[in-house]
Amino acid sequence: MTLDFTGRVAIVTGAGGGLGRAHALALAARGARVLVNDLGGTTDGQGGSPTAAQAVVDEIVAAGGQALANGASVTDPAAVAAMVAQAMDAWGRVDVLVNNAGILRDKSFAKMPLADFREVIEVHLMGAVHCTQAVWPIMLAQKYGRIVMTTSSSGLFGNFGQSNYGAAKMALVGLMQTLSIEGAKSDIRVNCLAPTAATRMTEGLLPPEVLAVLTPEAVVPAMLWLASHEAPTRAIACAGAGTFEAAHITLTNGLHLGTAADTPEQLAAAWARVSDRQGDQVPGSGAAQGGNEVTQALAARRAPA
Repeated sequence: MTLDFTGRVAIVTGAGGGLGRAHALALAARGARVLVNDLGGTTDGQGGSPTAAQAVVDEIVAAGGQALANGASVTDPAAVAAMVAQAMDAWGRVDVLVNNAGILRDKSFAKMPLADFREVIEVHLMGAVHCTQAVWPIMLAQKYGRIVMTTSSSGLFGNFGQSNYGAAKMALVGLMQTLSIEGAKSDIRVNCLAPTAATRMTEGLLPPEVLAVLTPEAVVPAMLWLASHEAPTRAIACAGAGTFEAAHITLTNGLHLGTAADTPEQLAAAWARVSDRQGDQVPGSGAAQGGNEVTQALAARRAPA
């Protein structure tokens, strides 16, 4: 099986450098026409310049591909709508959206200004919402779409000093879960990618031998898989240094304890059994939790005294 993007149109946000650049170049190399979006700001979201996006476009064109540059901020819905219109005017469709744009404003929670929390949420979460909402009706109409949300191990598992970033990145998983359900009938597949790569955001944090293997290009195969015609949906793919994993949000079988006055104490005593992961499931939707709870409650009522 060859992952071929010939005839496809892709939008990659935050594609002026690092992971986004690697994503854009790889999609173009496999035949996609790529709109390269990048505000051209600093890692904390300050400033802006069109030169970063244009440089990537120039690379793609020099290699024989087709690409357009765009400098919209993903936090600006009107600019995002114009970005999508730019792709539609040029190529008449949008098949792939890679929500990659992001910033960092790291501090421990005790020291974090609320403005820094809001701004990171605005770029990572609302930026992805703006871009996805702009392409959604197009994908519904053409009955095809592939959307990749960039989540993070900081969201999935936590990381000191990144409460804002982690909250935004885990929120993207929740967005993916619902959009994959809503888009299923129209063959819109929505997935998350949790990359580990050395980019501007990790500069100075890692030793040289680690930096050597954590290239953005080592993450790209996972993006291509999640954005391809053959892609899964509702997957969380983790990738770094050429290693690939899958993360899952699971539900244990649990234990019915009822609602007696001492149920809190029973729960405390039984927590090891409640959290036992043997036989856990990856729910098809949020309804699975309620279904499991009601099933056990009704079974307990019907059981002989």
